Amino acid sequence: MRKVLRSVPHSPAVGLYFLAPLIAEFFLGDFPIVMLPLLIPLSLWYGGGALLIREIVRRRGLGWRSVLLLGLAFAIIEEGLLTMSLFNPDYADQRLLDRGHIAMLGIGVPWTIFVLALHVGWSVATPIALMEIALPGRRTEPWLSGRALRAVIAITVVGAVVVFGTNYPAYGHFIASAPQLIVSAAIAALLVAIALRAHGSTRVDIGQAPRAGVVVATTMLCAGAFHLGMHAPTAAAIVIMIGAIAALLTAVAAWSRRTGWGATQVFAVAAGMLLTYSWRAFTAGYGSGTADLVVSLVSYTVYAIAAVAILATCLRRMTAAPVGAQLSA
Repeated sequence: MRKVLRSVPHSPAVGLYFLAPLIAEFFLGDFPIVMLPLLIPLSLWYGGGALLIREIVRRRGLGWRSVLLLGLAFAIIEEGLLTMSLFNPDYADQRLLDRGHIAMLGIGVPWTIFVLALHVGWSVATPIALMEIALPGRRTEPWLSGRALRAVIAITVVGAVVVFGTNYPAYGHFIASAPQLIVSAAIAALLVAIALRAHGSTRVDIGQAPRAGVVVATTMLCAGAFHLGMHAPTAAAIVIMIGAIAALLTAVAAWSRRTGWGATQVFAVAAGMLLTYSWRAFTAGYGSGTADLVVSLVSYTVYAIAAVAILATCLRRMTAAPVGAQLSA
C-alpha cells in the first residue's frame, strides 16, 4: 500500500484525473474552495473522460485535432444527454436558452457555443496539455495498462450516471425530447468516428514558429474575447465567440506547421487558457452577503495562485527535459 501511495504523485494518469475537474469546475469559479470535496465525484466524469480521450489519441498515434474532436463529443454527451442544459429552458434557473433561441432545435445559440467550447478548451485540452508537458518524456506514450484502461472506461460510465443522477432531480426533472437526444448522440458518435481517422498534417510551412510570449498573448486575447463576448448582445455574442474560437484555432494550426513549433509553444497555449480562467473566475459572482463575498474572493485568489503554481511546475519540468519533437495542432 505504501508503494502505491508513494507512486500517486508521480503518476501522470492520476494527475490528469484530478486536474481536469479542478480546472473545469473550480478554476472556472463555479464552486468555492469550501466545496473542494466535490472534486472526488466530479473526477469520475471529468477525470475519467479526459484520461480516456488522451489514452485513445495516444494509443492510436493521433494528434491534437483528435483531442479537440473527442472533446467536443464529450461536451455534447454531457450537455446534450446528461445535464441536458442545451435543451432545458430553466436549467439552473438561469434562462440560458432565451438568448438566440431556435425553437425548431430547442437550443439557445450563445449558450450552446459557450458551454461546448468551455469543455473542449478547458475541461479536456488544457489539462491534457499541461500533464503531458509536465512529463515530457512520456508525452506520446500510453499511460494506462489494458486493465487500467478498462477501469477508466467503467469509472467514466459511473461518472456519467452520477452527472445525470444529480442534475435530473436538481433541475426540474427535465428530459429532452427523443429527437434531441437521438441527434445529440448521433453527432457525438459522428465526431468520435471522425476523430479516430483525423491524422495530423506532416506538412511544414515556411517560416519560424512564434515565441512563447506571442502565443500566450494571442491565446489570452482570443480566450478573453470569447468569455467577454458571451455578455454582449445576442448577435454580437455569437459573432465574437465564433470569431475568437476560429482565430485561435487558425493561428495555432498555422503556427504548428512552422519550424520550431514544439513543447514550449504548446505550453504557451495551455498557459494562456489557464490564466484566462484565473481572471475570469473573479467575474463569476460573489453571493449575497459578506460571508459569501469573503469566501468567493479567497476562493478565486487561491485558484489563481494554484494555477500559477501549476504552470511554474510544468515549465520547470519542461525546461529540465526539453522536448524538441514537433507537435500537431
